[in-house]
Amino acid sequence: MTDAPTPLAAGSLTIRREPYATLPDGRVVDRWTFGSEGAITAEVLSLGARLQALYAPDRDGRRANVVLGGASVADMLGGAKYFGATIGRYANRIAGGELPVEGAVHRLATQESGHTLHGGPEGFDARVWDAAEVREPNRVGVRLTLRSPDRDQGFPGALTVQVTYLLDRAGSLTIGYAAVTDAPTVVNLTNHAYFNLAGEGSGTILDHVLRVDADQYTPVDGQLIPYGPHFPVEGTPFDLSEPGPVGERITADHPQLKLAGGGFDHNWVLRPYEGNGPRPVAVLRHPASGRRLECLTTEPGLQIYTGHLFDGSLTGPGGGVYGAFAGIALETQRFPDSPHRPRYPSTVLRPGEEYRSTTVYGFSVDPG
Repeated sequence: MTDAPTPLAAGSLTIRREPYATLPDGRVVDRWTFGSEGAITAEVLSLGARLQALYAPDRDGRRANVVLGGASVADMLGGAKYFGATIGRYANRIAGGELPVEGAVHRLATQESGHTLHGGPEGFDARVWDAAEVREPNRVGVRLTLRSPDRDQGFPGALTVQVTYLLDRAGSLTIGYAAVTDAPTVVNLTNHAYFNLAGEGSGTILDHVLRVDADQYTPVDGQLIPYGPHFPVEGTPFDLSEPGPVGERITADHPQLKLAGGGFDHNWVLRPYEGNGPRPVAVLRHPASGRRLECLTTEPGLQIYTGHLFDGSLTGPGGGVYGAFAGIALETQRFPDSPHRPRYPSTVLRPGEEYRSTTVYGFSVDPG
């Protein structure tokens, strides 16, 4: 499609806070709802600093929630624990739960696989974060803060983390991350939203059209741990440099798709970038509705997971069942298992330094 996407109409920016649920231990989970009535509206929960809903209009102005979410707090602490959550301290995998940092090896908490995934069994997704509203002239949102103690899930150093969600009048959601530590550690933060631009619970993402600005990806073994050098995408289903339907790519006969269980669960090595701010790296479109999502980031990698292992055991807040391919995750990140791979971008954070990362999900509509 050659026609330029149409910016979303914008009204006044608003924000409100309300209690959402009370956990068994008495902690209160708040919900923050903010944005522009004419463009997009977000719902963020203090549990997991979680993007619970994101309402965006289609080309005819009809609004729908385009991110998958847990229908209850029990789901958010169970099968839907990562849905929309802030992932840390370390997004993706650290092999064997062993973390080498500046000459010392630390033993991390692991999942049943024997590896550390998304910060461990009790990662940042399971915490209740402190939160405060943020108002700017053309943006509104919420800033969430978490203090992670030394040896939290085995990670060294006490870490203070902030995640800021901001919506602007043009329909862009900016997620900014910041962290400081009192001892050498590793940090790799991301958001684990699953997108379905047709609307959550309305079907699969196989008809979505995806483009990614990457010439290489990191191949994985049977436990999804990367190995060896980066592989070129050219001539493989991983070549997303030209837009194409997701369903056409993942039905190809390729050993890496089989190792991942029948879809994408891989890190794309984004093209080098010399600037300071977030740059465009991917576009996801839903031709039928016209909804278009552009991803911009300061990070060097993009993990794409096509939700092919969803088994229908979860029901979303809208009542729809989440079967295979119900959503697609576009997780901006450093590379998986980088502590064991010196050639990968470093994730080490030291005292006196500040971790900074920014990702933007910009929404618009393609004309019919």
